[in-house]
Amino acid sequence: MKFRDDIRNIAIIAHVDHGKTTLVNEMLKQSDTLDEHTAIDDRAMDTNAIEKERGITILSKNTAVRYGDKQINILDTPGHADFGGEVERIMRMVDGVLLVVDAYEGTMPQTRFVLKKALDQHLTPIVVINKVDREGARPSEVVDEVLDLFIELGADEDQLDFPVVYASAMNGTSSYEPEISAQEHTMKPVFDTIIKHIPAPIDNTDEPLQFQVAMLDYNDFVGRIGIGRIFRGKVKVGDSVTVMKLDGSKQNFRVTKLFGYFGLKRLEINEAQAGDLIAVSGMDEINVGETVVAPDTLEPLPILRIDEPTLQMTFRTNDSPFAGREGKFVTSRQIEERLKRELHTDVSLRVDDTDNPGAWIVSGRGELHLSILIETMRREGYELQASRPEVIYRNVDNVRCEPFESVQIDTPDEYTGSIIDTLSQRKGEMKNMEAVGNGQTRLTFLAPSRGLIGYSTEFLSLTRGYGIMNHTFSKYLPVIKNWNPGRHNGTLVSINSGKVTTYAIMAVQDRGLIFTDAGTEVYEGMIVGQNSRDNDISVNITRGRNQTNVRAAGSEDIAKVKSPLKMSLEESLEFINEDEYCEITPEHVRLRKQILNTGEREKAAKKRRTASKAKK
Repeated sequence: MKFRDDIRNIAIIAHVDHGKTTLVNEMLKQSDTLDEHTAIDDRAMDTNAIEKERGITILSKNTAVRYGDKQINILDTPGHADFGGEVERIMRMVDGVLLVVDAYEGTMPQTRFVLKKALDQHLTPIVVINKVDREGARPSEVVDEVLDLFIELGADEDQLDFPVVYASAMNGTSSYEPEISAQEHTMKPVFDTIIKHIPAPIDNTDEPLQFQVAMLDYNDFVGRIGIGRIFRGKVKVGDSVTVMKLDGSKQNFRVTKLFGYFGLKRLEINEAQAGDLIAVSGMDEINVGETVVAPDTLEPLPILRIDEPTLQMTFRTNDSPFAGREGKFVTSRQIEERLKRELHTDVSLRVDDTDNPGAWIVSGRGELHLSILIETMRREGYELQASRPEVIYRNVDNVRCEPFESVQIDTPDEYTGSIIDTLSQRKGEMKNMEAVGNGQTRLTFLAPSRGLIGYSTEFLSLTRGYGIMNHTFSKYLPVIKNWNPGRHNGTLVSINSGKVTTYAIMAVQDRGLIFTDAGTEVYEGMIVGQNSRDNDISVNITRGRNQTNVRAAGSEDIAKVKSPLKMSLEESLEFINEDEYCEITPEHVRLRKQILNTGEREKAAKKRRTASKAKK
């Protein structure tokens, strides 16, 4: 059997914020890829605007570096489990992985997630212990943790014999030894380990073509672009090929352009062969997982398996009194087309129609997954409404089950009791508790996903912002009955339309937290604050002072108004209850009741209370 010793195909996987994108940056800088005049930004692979703002990788991306006479094709993947579909679909494109682990934090929930996907594909692992220069780093202990994780996930003997490289990607240093004194300003140990341990792809160029699409891109000039790996054969510009569709049908097309990856560029090429990671254009309709083959050898590759969504929300057209003021795309047709277009590139997403023509059930892998989609849409000019996130139930062996998540928390010791208490109230079961030094405690829980909705805001308040929480899907377990983990506080709801006044805020701010500034325009049914009690209160937030010229000495009130609570999109989605919507426009995120009219809303609430008492 022949091999292509001139290339290596690897994916870089890690828990979020363990430094894999920074490591890719250093590999680009210290390879024979960029000329000395080419400047490279920090986290150059994070090209999406939201990625740059949040400092996380959302989409998998290709690059390639030259090291000596070898080309190393690299796939940078997201570290957050909500974007696990981006990790799952590219695992078949590579022959090995670089598992990056923080030398202080060690293995985390998402480390387990991404490593399991790699081991399931029988990929060759290399472990990079990053941030060895960090205060409190414990590289040797972390290697033991990684080994324990490999064993727990059922790694075979070859995978357990993984090589280890110690690095500080931020400083551009690496070594084979854990001591900081051994670090040198070079990525040579990383490159050499890749060349030595990652298998070269099989060279079966003389066999019929097999190319599987793992990612999609779009270009206004050439249309849809399929990105993937050639598993067999070769392809040239102008070749006639056949797409084996997911539904079993076939479609012929001619390859109009081929692209390869080198450094930060996508370059046009004329020919590619087995083992290459390339992009192909010329197909009007192609989806992730479909196989491009030679017309005379119709042999599709196995369809990519992607884990099912665990969370869903209802997206609706905006029907508030402010609808159409700020958005460019507001109709149901425009929103539906945008959601269907997202399905072409996001294999973890599901969009289902409802009985209401202006509403869709959108399912994803988590709150962040869906909120990033909403944020992207609003930046593109879309206007819509979204309901509270809900977990997706399933029947397992004829038992109704709900998703549970593995939760790992690092917190200062003094907040441990509060966290245990609040998570216990949310039906979390503590699995482990250990002191990690420096006044820090690590807690591990198994908690129902619906109990974690909205918990992150409460967690930050409990720990004064010093706690770190990570969670990822674990398994489905029987539904916890007679338990509703929704919001405990009621809301302050505007009873009329107009502009908020300072005078009105002064009158209602003692009842809870206010969400709006003076001068903000509101409408009837819009949520303007959180009540300190568990019931909703209708308030007049637009009332002004009576305009007269009669004033008693010393009777003038001094305007003392607390700063309003400003919530992010994710916090707003977590805050709302089942009878509320989050209104999202390019300029604002507003909270509102589903029933805007005050009288009708109070009648509906009375009916719900009566029905609830009747059940009891």
